Amino acid sequence: MGTLAPNSMELEDGRAGSSDAMKQQQPQDPSSPQKLDAGALFVLQSKGTWLHCGYHLTTSIVAPALLSLPFAFASLGWTAGVICLAVGAVVTFYSYNLLSLVLEHHAQLGRRQLRFRDMAHDILGPKWSRYYVGPIQFMVCYGAVVANTLLGGQSLKTIYLIARGDSGGVATTMKLYEFVVIFGVFMLVLAQMPSFHSLRHINLVSLVLCLAYSACATAGSIYIGYSSKAPAKNYSLPSGGGARLFGAFNGVAVIATSYGNGIIPEIQATAAPPVTGKMFKGLCLCYTIVIATFFSVAIAGYWAFGNQAQGSVLSNFVVMDHGLTSLVPKWFLLVTNGFTLLQLSAVALVYLQPTNEVLEGLFADPKRDQYSARNVAPRLVFRSLSIVIATLIATMLPFFGDINGVIGAFGFLPLDFVIPAVLYNLTFRPPKKEAIFWLNTAIASVFSVLALLASVSAVRQIALDAKDYRLFANV
Repeated sequence: MGTLAPNSMELEDGRAGSSDAMKQQQPQDPSSPQKLDAGALFVLQSKGTWLHCGYHLTTSIVAPALLSLPFAFASLGWTAGVICLAVGAVVTFYSYNLLSLVLEHHAQLGRRQLRFRDMAHDILGPKWSRYYVGPIQFMVCYGAVVANTLLGGQSLKTIYLIARGDSGGVATTMKLYEFVVIFGVFMLVLAQMPSFHSLRHINLVSLVLCLAYSACATAGSIYIGYSSKAPAKNYSLPSGGGARLFGAFNGVAVIATSYGNGIIPEIQATAAPPVTGKMFKGLCLCYTIVIATFFSVAIAGYWAFGNQAQGSVLSNFVVMDHGLTSLVPKWFLLVTNGFTLLQLSAVALVYLQPTNEVLEGLFADPKRDQYSARNVAPRLVFRSLSIVIATLIATMLPFFGDINGVIGAFGFLPLDFVIPAVLYNLTFRPPKKEAIFWLNTAIASVFSVLALLASVSAVRQIALDAKDYRLFANV
């Protein structure tokens, strides 16, 4: 991937790297869109190594959303499911490297872009940055915060019910929204971490946690699949052309958004200059984890439960029949949900960073110290407010997963599949006779159509489920 940028060997010599570092440390023109405001100075601190980038990337991609991959396979079947999973891995790895190369190119020219909207401003124009890329990224990232807060409450409720050992009595007096609020309070504390770089140790733990719950989900699926309690294995697809078609689009959207990131520039911004090659190494670490977790959970879960796979494969580990019955040992289920719960907080923190960066840029003073009372007070107030709002939305809309499906199809697919190819072609302008031009054009075209179809499918799913929607529902 590193050979895609022209003259890369010349740009990597020691003098170029030294010049690059000096340019990046010089004050920016105040009229420049890359002006180092408080958001860039305080949240997007450039201090990390390639390993730290790998930790951030892994947390942003290898999240509990991967537990829905068997559900996606239930709409696609074995062949299409495995092909879509493999294509998603290859295309996103390629696309994220394209973005990284564009960022490295501009850094070597002395204009390091720290945010997605900076890239859009410089390459696509200010209107694209202000009215499309910026709002779409914010919607996707804040939607991920809300979704992870809701999932955290659901995991906490599951742990509570399992620990109680029944579904009656005191256990039923606590509602889902109360567990969401408890998780939100936990997030309220974690949200005060000062910068993206300060999450590096949390995200290392997150990397271990995602390996742990993925291994548990895989082992649990295999255990149930071979047990006497295993459901009858049925791999047939939905009957009816329309239902099968929309189901396939929905399955593709689930897989595509599972690979979603949306914050590649912000993650690369945490790397200390010179940045050349650091994100490629970080992506190699991340996708090693991706291959190990995504494929094992998807294949084992679909093998065990077939077209009965639920939105999260962990839901298949229990049966609600006159109480909660676990198909795996109770301690195993508790540990698995505990790992998932803890990683959800790390994922929410990562996707909260673009919001934090915007808030710091609006309310902090870049001329004052980051830890001065002038900057600490608004940071505490507005970060807390953003978590309170996310928690309120999650408690009111326990069906937010359906809404997030639309956000993912409308946001993650363009940001992660379409825009990188467009930005690369506009930056390096490869000749039309070269294969890379047509490959990027094909990727942008195909996934633009897919984003549109997935959005329609997600809206259709909302319409089908609308009859069950209730505010503050205890689901």
